[in-house]
Amino acid sequence: MDFMTLLAAPAAGAEGSAQQQSPFTMIIFIAIMGIFMYFTMFRPQKKKQKEEQQMRDSLQIGDEITTIGGIIGRVVTIKDDDTLIIETGSDRNKMKITRWAMQTNNTANEKAQAERAAAEEAKKAERDAKIEAEGKKFAKKKKKNKDEE
Repeated sequence: MDFMTLLAAPAAGAEGSAQQQSPFTMIIFIAIMGIFMYFTMFRPQKKKQKEEQQMRDSLQIGDEITTIGGIIGRVVTIKDDDTLIIETGSDRNKMKITRWAMQTNNTANEKAQAERAAAEEAKKAERDAKIEAEGKKFAKKKKKNKDEE
């Protein structure tokens, strides 16, 4: 049975058709919908939560963070009971927050951006070197052809 037959079966049953839909096909349809929901909704959410937990666990003293309330500060102390003390502003006010209130680690983001930029620069240099090598190879071939004539 294909998908269109499954969709058309309830409409045919409403018209009084003699064809009956088996409960097995309905169970399969529900199972497929469950699998679809898992891969589109639950799995990406778990992946995001895992990345956030890893970010919170990799926090170090001196990192600049942003809280879920939008407060930007530098980590001064990390305590064992999942609390942090951060300094904010030019007057160095200290605030005690919990780890789960941390939204982003700006220092780690800056490092990741620098790594991406370095990788992109290396790729560009490699591409330029390849183009230059191809150009030299072409020039040698052209010179060789001229010498043969």
